[in-house]
Amino acid sequence: MNPKTFFRKTIYGKPIIIVSGLPRSGTSMMMKMLEAAGLGIVSDGVRTADDDNPKGYYELERIKDLDKNKDKSWLKDLRGKVVKIISFLLKELPRNNNYKVIFIERNLKEVIASQNKMLTHRQESGGNVSDDKMITNYENHLWKIKYLLRNAPQFQVLYLNHRDVLQKPQEQAAKVNVFLGGTLNELEMAGVVDPNLYRNREEKLTQENT
Repeated sequence: MNPKTFFRKTIYGKPIIIVSGLPRSGTSMMMKMLEAAGLGIVSDGVRTADDDNPKGYYELERIKDLDKNKDKSWLKDLRGKVVKIISFLLKELPRNNNYKVIFIERNLKEVIASQNKMLTHRQESGGNVSDDKMITNYENHLWKIKYLLRNAPQFQVLYLNHRDVLQKPQEQAAKVNVFLGGTLNELEMAGVVDPNLYRNREEKLTQENT
């Protein structure tokens, strides 16, 4: 542990464990893995499971207002626990906590395809932004978020790939275990991964468009 990390841990205590990424990137799957590993999950169950996320969303509605409410002192109660926070809200987290971020990356074409399908299921419109423009927007956003995670002292981050988690769950569970201190049940984590839910593979999308 480097001196800065030790200093922050002494002052601010246990880190808040955050699962983050773009919408439809596999964050709910990681939340389920951490729950199986025995960690305390913070979720209110307001958003229930559906066809798009049959295993559940693991969301906390209060988190969605991080960019609106100035009082964020309640976040201290999440120290030592796991919460899902969309990547767009990471910049809203106050500096007076430590955060260990498990950031799930996914092929952007797959992300957009999954988002489009969810909008179709809900009979909602995604607006007039093309898929290519959305990819550019996401690329710019991810560059800014990675810069923040790399340079802000309150963050430690582990990047995982969505495809790797689905195809190599034991290997990825081991990485998470090391990142979070080495006390997790890796077999239980890997055991809840369902590769059948990988429904928007890039290869499949390419075939559908040819």
